Amino acid sequence: MRRYITPLNILYFALISAVFNSYLLIRACPYLLILILPLFLALNVLPGMRPAGTRQLRLKLCNHGTVLLALFAFSLVPSLVWHGILAFCLLPAGYADLLFSMLFCVVSSALFFWNGILCVYLTSTQMGIKWRVAGAMCGMIPILNLLILTRIIGITSEEVEFEIERERIASDPALADICRTKYPIILVHGVFFRDSRLFNYWGRVPHTLELHGATIHYGKHQSALTVKESARELAARIKLIVERSRCEKVNIIAHSKGGLDCRYAISEFGSAPYVASLTTVNTPHRGCLFAEKLLYAIPEKIKLKVADAYNTTLRALGDETPDFLAAVRDLTAEECRKRNEMLTFPEGIYAQSVGSVMDHPRKGQFPLNLSYRYVKNFDGENDGLVGEASFAWGEKYTLLRTEGERGISHGDVIDLNRENLPDFDVRAFYTDLVSDLRERGL
Repeated sequence: MRRYITPLNILYFALISAVFNSYLLIRACPYLLILILPLFLALNVLPGMRPAGTRQLRLKLCNHGTVLLALFAFSLVPSLVWHGILAFCLLPAGYADLLFSMLFCVVSSALFFWNGILCVYLTSTQMGIKWRVAGAMCGMIPILNLLILTRIIGITSEEVEFEIERERIASDPALADICRTKYPIILVHGVFFRDSRLFNYWGRVPHTLELHGATIHYGKHQSALTVKESARELAARIKLIVERSRCEKVNIIAHSKGGLDCRYAISEFGSAPYVASLTTVNTPHRGCLFAEKLLYAIPEKIKLKVADAYNTTLRALGDETPDFLAAVRDLTAEECRKRNEMLTFPEGIYAQSVGSVMDHPRKGQFPLNLSYRYVKNFDGENDGLVGEASFAWGEKYTLLRTEGERGISHGDVIDLNRENLPDFDVRAFYTDLVSDLRERGL
Protein backbone atom coordinates (compact mmCIF):
# COMPACT_ATOMS: atom_id res chain seq x y z
CA MET A 1 0.00 0.00 0.00
CA ARG A 2 2.93 2.39 0.49
CA ARG A 3 3.29 2.83 -3.27
CA TYR A 4 -0.12 4.57 -3.26
CA ILE A 5 0.95 7.26 -0.77
CA THR A 6 2.44 9.70 -3.27
CA PRO A 7 2.36 13.51 -3.55
CA LEU A 8 0.12 13.20 -6.63
CA ASN A 9 -2.42 11.02 -4.82
CA ILE A 10 -2.39 13.41 -1.87
CA LEU A 11 -3.21 16.20 -4.33
CA TYR A 12 -6.01 14.06 -5.81
CA PHE A 13 -7.36 13.48 -2.30
CA ALA A 14 -7.44 17.21 -1.56
CA LEU A 15 -9.18 18.00 -4.87
CA ILE A 16 -11.72 15.19 -4.47
CA SER A 17 -12.57 16.24 -0.93
CA ALA A 18 -13.05 19.80 -2.13
CA VAL A 19 -15.26 18.79 -5.09
CA PHE A 20 -17.47 16.47 -3.02
CA ASN A 21 -18.18 19.29 -0.57
CA SER A 22 -18.45 22.21 -2.98
CA TYR A 23 -22.25 22.64 -3.03
CA LEU A 24 -22.36 25.88 -1.08
CA LEU A 25 -19.60 27.34 -3.23
CA ILE A 26 -21.50 26.44 -6.42
CA ARG A 27 -24.72 27.81 -4.95
CA ALA A 28 -22.99 31.12 -4.26
CA CYS A 29 -21.30 31.21 -7.69
CA PRO A 30 -22.99 28.87 -10.27
CA TYR A 31 -20.34 29.71 -12.89
CA LEU A 32 -17.89 27.59 -10.90
CA LEU A 33 -19.60 24.52 -12.41
CA ILE A 34 -17.62 25.29 -15.57
CA LEU A 35 -14.49 24.43 -13.60
CA ILE A 36 -15.83 21.83 -11.16
CA LEU A 37 -17.49 19.49 -13.70
CA PRO A 38 -14.35 19.03 -15.85
CA LEU A 39 -12.32 18.63 -12.67
CA PHE A 40 -14.71 15.96 -11.42
CA LEU A 41 -14.49 14.09 -14.74
CA ALA A 42 -10.69 14.34 -14.72
CA LEU A 43 -10.56 12.96 -11.18
CA ASN A 44 -12.62 9.98 -12.37
CA VAL A 45 -10.24 9.28 -15.24
CA LEU A 46 -6.67 10.18 -14.24
CA PRO A 47 -5.81 8.68 -10.83
CA GLY A 48 -3.92 5.42 -11.05
CA MET A 49 -4.05 5.09 -14.84
CA ARG A 50 -0.29 5.32 -15.32
CA PRO A 51 1.29 2.89 -12.83
CA ALA A 52 5.01 2.54 -13.34
CA GLY A 53 6.19 -0.85 -14.53
CA THR A 54 3.32 -2.21 -16.61
CA ARG A 55 1.85 -1.93 -20.08
CA GLN A 56 -1.13 -4.19 -19.38
CA LEU A 57 -4.47 -2.41 -19.69
CA ARG A 58 -5.99 -4.83 -17.16
CA LEU A 59 -3.45 -3.87 -14.50
CA LYS A 60 -3.81 -0.18 -15.31
CA LEU A 61 -7.58 -0.36 -14.82
CA CYS A 62 -7.21 -2.46 -11.67
CA ASN A 63 -4.73 0.04 -10.25
CA HIS A 64 -7.01 2.92 -11.28
CA GLY A 65 -9.98 1.34 -9.50
CA THR A 66 -7.90 0.66 -6.40
CA VAL A 67 -6.73 4.27 -6.21
CA LEU A 68 -10.28 5.56 -6.68
CA LEU A 69 -11.62 3.35 -3.90
CA ALA A 70 -8.82 4.36 -1.55
CA LEU A 71 -9.41 8.05 -2.29
CA PHE A 72 -13.15 7.55 -1.79
CA ALA A 73 -12.60 5.87 1.58
CA PHE A 74 -10.27 8.60 2.83
CA SER A 75 -12.58 11.36 1.55
CA LEU A 76 -15.32 10.17 3.89
CA VAL A 77 -13.51 11.72 6.85
CA PRO A 78 -13.35 15.35 5.61
CA SER A 79 -16.90 15.02 4.24
CA LEU A 80 -18.24 13.94 7.63
CA VAL A 81 -16.27 16.65 9.42
CA TRP A 82 -17.42 19.33 6.97
CA HIS A 83 -21.10 18.44 7.28
CA GLY A 84 -20.79 18.23 11.03
CA ILE A 85 -19.54 21.82 11.00
CA LEU A 86 -22.35 22.84 8.60
CA ALA A 87 -24.97 21.27 10.84
CA PHE A 88 -23.63 23.22 13.80
CA CYS A 89 -23.55 26.49 11.83
CA LEU A 90 -26.72 26.23 9.68
CA LEU A 91 -29.30 24.46 11.81
CA PRO A 92 -32.14 25.05 12.29
CA ALA A 93 -32.68 27.90 9.80
CA GLY A 94 -30.43 26.59 7.04
CA TYR A 95 -31.55 22.96 7.02
CA ALA A 96 -32.29 23.07 3.27
CA ASP A 97 -28.71 24.08 2.43
CA LEU A 98 -27.42 21.30 4.69
CA LEU A 99 -29.64 18.68 3.05
CA PHE A 100 -28.70 19.74 -0.49
CA SER A 101 -25.02 19.81 0.43
CA MET A 102 -25.29 16.30 1.84
CA LEU A 103 -27.17 15.10 -1.26
CA PHE A 104 -24.55 16.65 -3.56
CA CYS A 105 -21.78 14.96 -1.58
CA VAL A 106 -23.50 11.56 -1.58
CA VAL A 107 -24.23 11.59 -5.33
CA SER A 108 -20.76 12.75 -6.38
CA SER A 109 -19.14 10.28 -3.96
CA ALA A 110 -21.34 7.44 -5.27
CA LEU A 111 -20.37 8.16 -8.88
CA PHE A 112 -16.72 8.14 -7.88
CA PHE A 113 -17.14 4.93 -5.87
CA TRP A 114 -18.95 3.05 -8.65
CA ASN A 115 -16.25 4.01 -11.12
CA GLY A 116 -13.66 2.44 -8.83
CA ILE A 117 -15.64 -0.65 -7.86
CA LEU A 118 -16.51 -1.51 -11.47
CA CYS A 119 -12.87 -1.20 -12.47
CA VAL A 120 -11.68 -3.67 -9.82
CA TYR A 121 -14.65 -6.04 -10.20
CA LEU A 122 -14.04 -6.33 -13.95
CA THR A 123 -10.24 -6.59 -13.88
CA SER A 124 -9.07 -8.17 -10.62
CA THR A 125 -8.18 -11.87 -10.76
CA GLN A 126 -7.49 -12.13 -7.03
CA MET A 127 -10.76 -10.93 -5.49
CA GLY A 128 -12.50 -14.17 -6.28
CA ILE A 129 -16.23 -14.79 -6.08
CA LYS A 130 -16.31 -14.59 -2.28
CA TRP A 131 -15.29 -10.94 -1.97
CA ARG A 132 -17.31 -9.88 -5.01
CA VAL A 133 -20.45 -11.39 -3.47
CA ALA A 134 -19.61 -10.01 -0.01
CA GLY A 135 -19.17 -6.54 -1.48
CA ALA A 136 -22.48 -6.74 -3.34
CA MET A 137 -24.47 -8.12 -0.39
CA CYS A 138 -23.05 -5.86 2.32
CA GLY A 139 -22.72 -2.65 0.33
CA MET A 140 -25.58 -0.96 2.19
CA ILE A 141 -24.68 -2.14 5.71
CA PRO A 142 -22.81 0.63 7.59
CA ILE A 143 -19.40 -0.20 9.08
CA LEU A 144 -19.45 -3.68 7.53
CA ASN A 145 -19.33 -2.17 4.05
CA LEU A 146 -16.26 -0.13 5.00
CA LEU A 147 -14.53 -3.21 6.43
CA ILE A 148 -15.18 -5.14 3.22
CA LEU A 149 -14.09 -2.18 1.11
CA THR A 150 -10.83 -2.02 3.07
CA ARG A 151 -10.26 -5.72 2.40
CA ILE A 152 -10.99 -5.31 -1.33
CA ILE A 153 -8.53 -2.41 -1.55
CA GLY A 154 -5.91 -4.54 0.20
CA ILE A 155 -6.45 -7.48 -2.18
CA THR A 156 -6.31 -5.44 -5.38
CA SER A 157 -3.36 -3.29 -4.28
CA GLU A 158 -1.36 -6.44 -3.45
CA GLU A 159 -2.37 -7.90 -6.81
CA VAL A 160 -1.14 -4.87 -8.73
CA GLU A 161 2.16 -4.76 -6.84
CA PHE A 162 2.74 -8.51 -7.31
CA GLU A 163 1.87 -8.49 -11.02
CA ILE A 164 4.06 -5.48 -11.73
CA GLU A 165 6.97 -7.23 -10.02
CA ARG A 166 6.32 -10.38 -12.06
CA GLU A 167 6.23 -8.27 -15.22
CA ARG A 168 9.51 -6.63 -14.29
CA ILE A 169 11.16 -10.03 -13.82
CA ALA A 170 9.69 -11.40 -17.04
CA SER A 171 10.97 -8.43 -19.07
CA ASP A 172 14.52 -8.69 -17.69
CA PRO A 173 16.77 -9.22 -20.77
CA ALA A 174 19.04 -11.48 -18.72
CA LEU A 175 16.14 -13.94 -18.27
CA ALA A 176 14.80 -13.82 -21.82
CA ASP A 177 16.13 -17.26 -22.78
CA ILE A 178 16.14 -19.25 -19.54
CA CYS A 179 13.20 -21.39 -20.78
CA ARG A 180 14.38 -21.74 -24.39
CA THR A 181 14.68 -25.52 -24.33
CA LYS A 182 16.18 -27.56 -27.16
CA TYR A 183 12.81 -29.21 -27.73
CA PRO A 184 9.40 -27.49 -27.47
CA ILE A 185 7.03 -27.99 -24.56
CA ILE A 186 3.67 -29.79 -24.82
CA LEU A 187 1.26 -29.01 -21.98
CA VAL A 188 -1.22 -31.85 -21.45
CA HIS A 189 -4.42 -31.23 -19.48
CA GLY A 190 -6.15 -33.56 -17.06
CA VAL A 191 -9.58 -35.15 -17.07
CA PHE A 192 -12.85 -33.21 -17.56
CA PHE A 193 -11.16 -30.19 -19.19
CA ARG A 194 -10.28 -29.15 -22.73
CA ASP A 195 -7.61 -26.80 -24.07
CA SER A 196 -9.36 -23.53 -24.83
CA ARG A 197 -8.33 -20.15 -26.15
CA LEU A 198 -10.98 -18.51 -23.97
CA PHE A 199 -9.82 -20.05 -20.69
CA ASN A 200 -6.33 -21.51 -20.57
CA TYR A 201 -6.21 -24.61 -18.37
CA TRP A 202 -2.67 -23.67 -17.31
CA GLY A 203 -3.57 -20.12 -16.31
CA ARG A 204 -0.76 -17.60 -16.61
CA VAL A 205 1.96 -20.26 -16.87
CA PRO A 206 2.21 -20.58 -20.71
CA HIS A 207 2.53 -16.82 -21.23
CA THR A 208 5.26 -16.61 -18.59
CA LEU A 209 7.21 -19.49 -20.16
CA GLU A 210 6.92 -17.91 -23.61
CA LEU A 211 8.22 -14.60 -22.25
CA HIS A 212 11.30 -16.54 -21.11
CA GLY A 213 11.84 -18.13 -24.52
CA ALA A 214 9.82 -21.37 -24.41
CA THR A 215 7.87 -22.73 -27.37
CA ILE A 216 4.51 -24.04 -26.17
CA HIS A 217 2.09 -26.55 -27.69
CA TYR A 218 -0.99 -28.23 -26.21
CA GLY A 219 -2.27 -31.81 -26.11
CA LYS A 220 -5.74 -30.86 -27.44
CA HIS A 221 -7.23 -34.28 -26.66
CA GLN A 222 -10.79 -34.88 -25.51
CA SER A 223 -11.79 -34.23 -21.94
CA ALA A 224 -13.03 -37.62 -20.78
CA LEU A 225 -11.93 -40.92 -22.30
CA THR A 226 -10.19 -44.03 -21.04
CA VAL A 227 -6.44 -43.71 -20.57
CA LYS A 228 -5.93 -45.88 -23.63
CA GLU A 229 -8.10 -43.76 -25.94
CA SER A 230 -6.66 -40.48 -24.62
CA ALA A 231 -3.18 -41.90 -25.19
CA ARG A 232 -4.09 -42.76 -28.77
CA GLU A 233 -5.13 -39.16 -29.42
CA LEU A 234 -2.02 -37.76 -27.72
CA ALA A 235 0.30 -40.06 -29.67
CA ALA A 236 -1.11 -38.69 -32.91
CA ARG A 237 -0.83 -35.13 -31.62
CA ILE A 238 2.81 -35.58 -30.54
CA LYS A 239 3.78 -37.01 -33.91
CA LEU A 240 1.98 -34.19 -35.73
CA ILE A 241 3.81 -31.50 -33.73
CA VAL A 242 7.18 -33.14 -34.37
CA GLU A 243 6.55 -33.49 -38.10
CA ARG A 244 5.18 -29.98 -38.60
CA SER A 245 7.80 -28.17 -36.53
CA ARG A 246 10.66 -30.54 -37.41
CA CYS A 247 11.76 -30.42 -33.78
CA GLU A 248 12.71 -34.14 -33.55
CA LYS A 249 11.37 -34.46 -30.00
CA VAL A 250 9.23 -32.73 -27.39
CA ASN A 251 9.24 -32.17 -23.64
CA ILE A 252 5.88 -33.07 -22.09
CA ILE A 253 4.46 -31.53 -18.92
CA ALA A 254 1.25 -33.37 -18.04
CA HIS A 255 -1.21 -32.71 -15.24
CA SER A 256 -3.35 -35.24 -13.38
CA LYS A 257 -4.77 -37.98 -15.68
CA GLY A 258 -2.77 -36.43 -18.52
CA GLY A 259 0.34 -38.00 -16.98
CA LEU A 260 -1.23 -41.47 -17.21
CA ASP A 261 -2.30 -40.80 -20.80
CA CYS A 262 1.24 -39.77 -21.77
CA ARG A 263 2.86 -42.80 -20.13
CA TYR A 264 0.50 -45.04 -22.09
CA ALA A 265 1.21 -43.18 -25.36
CA ILE A 266 4.96 -43.60 -24.85
CA SER A 267 4.71 -47.27 -23.88
CA GLU A 268 2.00 -48.56 -26.22
CA PHE A 269 1.47 -46.17 -29.14
CA GLY A 270 5.00 -45.51 -30.37
CA SER A 271 5.57 -42.00 -28.98
CA ALA A 272 8.90 -42.87 -27.33
CA PRO A 273 11.14 -41.77 -30.25
CA TYR A 274 9.48 -38.33 -30.20
CA VAL A 275 9.72 -37.64 -26.44
CA ALA A 276 12.76 -36.16 -24.71
CA SER A 277 11.20 -35.83 -21.24
CA LEU A 278 7.96 -36.41 -19.38
CA THR A 279 7.09 -34.42 -16.26
CA THR A 280 3.90 -35.48 -14.50
CA VAL A 281 2.21 -33.00 -12.17
CA ASN A 282 -0.14 -34.29 -9.43
CA THR A 283 -0.76 -37.45 -11.44
CA PRO A 284 -2.41 -40.42 -9.66
CA HIS A 285 0.13 -43.05 -10.75
CA ARG A 286 -1.21 -45.47 -8.13
CA GLY A 287 -4.78 -44.31 -8.50
CA CYS A 288 -7.33 -42.87 -6.10
CA LEU A 289 -9.00 -45.07 -3.50
CA PHE A 290 -11.75 -42.50 -3.02
CA ALA A 291 -12.66 -42.80 -6.73
CA GLU A 292 -13.35 -46.51 -6.19
CA LYS A 293 -15.47 -45.75 -3.15
CA LEU A 294 -17.51 -43.21 -5.11
CA LEU A 295 -18.11 -45.62 -7.97
CA TYR A 296 -19.39 -48.28 -5.59
CA ALA A 297 -21.22 -46.01 -3.16
CA ILE A 298 -23.26 -43.92 -5.60
CA PRO A 299 -26.44 -45.61 -6.88
CA GLU A 300 -26.28 -46.76 -10.50
CA LYS A 301 -29.15 -44.51 -11.63
CA ILE A 302 -27.47 -41.40 -10.25
CA LYS A 303 -24.12 -42.32 -11.82
CA LEU A 304 -25.75 -42.80 -15.21
CA LYS A 305 -27.63 -39.49 -14.96
CA VAL A 306 -24.46 -37.57 -14.03
CA ALA A 307 -22.49 -39.28 -16.79
CA ASP A 308 -25.20 -38.61 -19.39
CA ALA A 309 -25.41 -34.92 -18.42
CA TYR A 310 -21.64 -34.53 -18.63
CA ASN A 311 -21.32 -36.40 -21.94
CA THR A 312 -24.14 -34.41 -23.51
CA THR A 313 -22.62 -31.11 -22.40
CA LEU A 314 -19.14 -31.96 -23.62
CA ARG A 315 -20.38 -33.15 -27.00
CA ALA A 316 -21.95 -29.72 -27.39
CA LEU A 317 -18.57 -28.16 -26.52
CA GLY A 318 -16.60 -30.18 -29.06
CA ASP A 319 -15.83 -33.63 -27.64
CA GLU A 320 -16.61 -36.39 -30.13
CA THR A 321 -16.95 -39.41 -27.84
CA PRO A 322 -16.82 -38.36 -24.16
CA ASP A 323 -17.17 -41.20 -21.64
CA PHE A 324 -17.42 -39.86 -18.09
CA LEU A 325 -17.63 -43.19 -16.26
CA ALA A 326 -14.82 -44.81 -18.24
CA ALA A 327 -12.52 -41.89 -17.43
CA VAL A 328 -13.31 -42.07 -13.70
CA ARG A 329 -12.95 -45.87 -13.64
CA ASP A 330 -9.44 -45.62 -15.08
CA LEU A 331 -8.41 -43.46 -12.11
CA THR A 332 -9.18 -46.10 -9.50
CA ALA A 333 -6.35 -47.76 -7.60
CA GLU A 334 -7.17 -51.17 -9.09
CA GLU A 335 -7.04 -49.99 -12.71
CA CYS A 336 -3.82 -48.05 -12.10
CA ARG A 337 -2.22 -51.13 -10.51
CA LYS A 338 -3.05 -53.25 -13.59
CA ARG A 339 -1.74 -50.55 -15.92
CA ASN A 340 1.50 -50.10 -13.96
CA GLU A 341 2.21 -53.82 -14.32
CA MET A 342 1.72 -53.60 -18.07
CA LEU A 343 3.37 -50.30 -19.06
CA THR A 344 7.08 -49.94 -19.79
CA PHE A 345 9.13 -46.76 -20.02
CA PRO A 346 12.06 -46.66 -22.45
CA GLU A 347 15.53 -45.60 -21.35
CA GLY A 348 16.76 -42.28 -22.67
CA ILE A 349 13.61 -40.31 -21.76
CA TYR A 350 14.02 -38.12 -18.68
CA ALA A 351 11.11 -38.86 -16.31
CA GLN A 352 10.17 -36.85 -13.24
CA SER A 353 7.09 -36.16 -11.14
CA VAL A 354 5.70 -33.31 -9.05
CA GLY A 355 3.06 -33.43 -6.34
CA SER A 356 1.50 -31.02 -3.84
CA VAL A 357 -0.62 -31.20 -0.70
CA MET A 358 -3.10 -28.99 1.07
CA ASP A 359 -2.72 -28.27 4.80
CA HIS A 360 -5.75 -26.22 5.81
CA PRO A 361 -8.27 -26.71 3.00
CA ARG A 362 -10.88 -24.32 4.36
CA LYS A 363 -8.76 -21.50 2.96
CA GLY A 364 -8.67 -23.11 -0.49
CA GLN A 365 -10.98 -22.75 -3.46
CA PHE A 366 -14.28 -24.57 -3.85
CA PRO A 367 -14.80 -27.52 -4.41
CA LEU A 368 -11.36 -28.90 -3.49
CA ASN A 369 -11.59 -27.36 -0.03
CA LEU A 370 -14.61 -29.64 0.56
CA SER A 371 -13.35 -32.80 -1.13
CA TYR A 372 -10.03 -32.71 0.77
CA ARG A 373 -11.41 -34.24 3.97
CA TYR A 374 -13.28 -36.97 2.10
CA VAL A 375 -10.18 -37.91 0.10
CA LYS A 376 -8.06 -37.86 3.27
CA ASN A 377 -10.18 -40.64 4.78
CA PHE A 378 -9.00 -43.01 2.03
CA ASP A 379 -5.79 -41.58 0.54
CA GLY A 380 -4.20 -39.64 3.41
CA GLU A 381 -2.46 -36.33 2.66
CA ASN A 382 -3.79 -35.01 -0.62
CA ASP A 383 -4.30 -32.04 -2.93
CA GLY A 384 -8.08 -32.16 -2.77
CA LEU A 385 -8.34 -35.01 -5.30
CA VAL A 386 -5.19 -37.19 -5.31
CA GLY A 387 -3.34 -38.68 -2.36
CA GLU A 388 0.34 -37.81 -1.89
CA ALA A 389 1.31 -41.50 -1.97
CA SER A 390 0.19 -41.67 -5.60
CA PHE A 391 2.36 -38.86 -7.04
CA ALA A 392 5.90 -40.24 -7.04
CA TRP A 393 7.18 -41.63 -10.35
CA GLY A 394 10.31 -41.43 -12.48
CA GLU A 395 13.90 -40.46 -11.71
CA LYS A 396 13.05 -37.41 -9.62
CA TYR A 397 10.10 -36.60 -7.37
CA THR A 398 9.35 -33.12 -6.00
CA LEU A 399 6.71 -32.62 -3.30
CA LEU A 400 5.51 -29.03 -3.03
CA ARG A 401 4.56 -27.72 0.39
CA THR A 402 4.03 -24.27 1.84
CA GLU A 403 4.71 -22.81 5.25
CA GLY A 404 1.40 -20.99 5.26
CA GLU A 405 -2.03 -22.17 6.37
CA ARG A 406 -3.35 -23.39 3.04
CA GLY A 407 -1.07 -25.53 0.92
CA ILE A 408 -1.27 -26.16 -2.82
CA SER A 409 -4.33 -27.81 -4.32
CA HIS A 410 -4.84 -29.87 -7.47
CA GLY A 411 -5.95 -26.68 -9.23
CA ASP A 412 -3.40 -24.31 -7.65
CA VAL A 413 -0.49 -26.33 -9.04
CA ILE A 414 -1.52 -25.46 -12.63
CA ASP A 415 -2.75 -21.92 -11.87
CA LEU A 416 -6.31 -22.95 -12.74
CA ASN A 417 -7.76 -20.20 -10.51
CA ARG A 418 -5.13 -17.54 -11.33
CA GLU A 419 -4.69 -16.97 -7.61
CA ASN A 420 -1.52 -15.48 -6.12
CA LEU A 421 -0.65 -17.71 -3.16
CA PRO A 422 1.53 -16.07 -0.48
CA ASP A 423 3.94 -19.02 -0.22
CA PHE A 424 3.90 -20.44 -3.74
CA ASP A 425 4.63 -18.57 -6.96
CA VAL A 426 3.29 -20.98 -9.57
CA ARG A 427 4.80 -19.08 -12.51
CA ALA A 428 8.23 -19.02 -10.91
CA PHE A 429 7.95 -22.76 -10.21
CA TYR A 430 7.31 -23.64 -13.87
CA THR A 431 10.00 -21.21 -14.99
CA ASP A 432 12.48 -23.07 -12.77
CA LEU A 433 11.19 -26.45 -13.94
CA VAL A 434 11.58 -25.65 -17.64
CA SER A 435 14.90 -23.91 -17.01
CA ASP A 436 16.13 -27.15 -15.45
CA LEU A 437 15.11 -29.05 -18.60
CA ARG A 438 17.12 -26.54 -20.62
CA GLU A 439 20.18 -27.06 -18.43
CA ARG A 440 19.85 -30.80 -18.99
CA GLY A 441 20.12 -30.19 -22.73
CA LEU A 442 16.49 -31.01 -23.37
